[in-house]
Amino acid sequence: MPAAAIRYFSEDTDFILPHPRKTTRWLKAVASAEKVDLGEINFVFCSDDYLLDLNRRYLQHDYYTDILTFDSGGGEGLLMGDIYISVDRVRDNAKQFGVSFDEELHRVIVHGVLHLIGYTDTTPAKKKAMKKKEDAYLSLRSF
Repeated sequence: MPAAAIRYFSEDTDFILPHPRKTTRWLKAVASAEKVDLGEINFVFCSDDYLLDLNRRYLQHDYYTDILTFDSGGGEGLLMGDIYISVDRVRDNAKQFGVSFDEELHRVIVHGVLHLIGYTDTTPAKKKAMKKKEDAYLSLRSF
């Protein structure tokens, strides 16, 4: 199994991920449960405006979102990609859903990894299945 190279960056925000090593260990556990290997994955924490610009430029979508996942095509069973997360949107969603910022942040992080694995949320049934996976993997966190 190749060594996971998970990196955490910030763009247009001063946010720094708390517990990056624990987060990486948790994501390795998620990958193991899904029987895939983590390759190079870059998480980029950014502002709403930064992510809106990416959404417009690459997907021609003119709306705010909490996450964009770009698959780099690591091949069968190897996850590689860039995952952009709006810290602003995560903060607002946490308030809206009545959960902690930390829980919502980790839900979005694992949501991006699930997209790299191949899960989609394009229909209500697929959204429900993905949410069930997110809930299961959130329970694996030990921090």
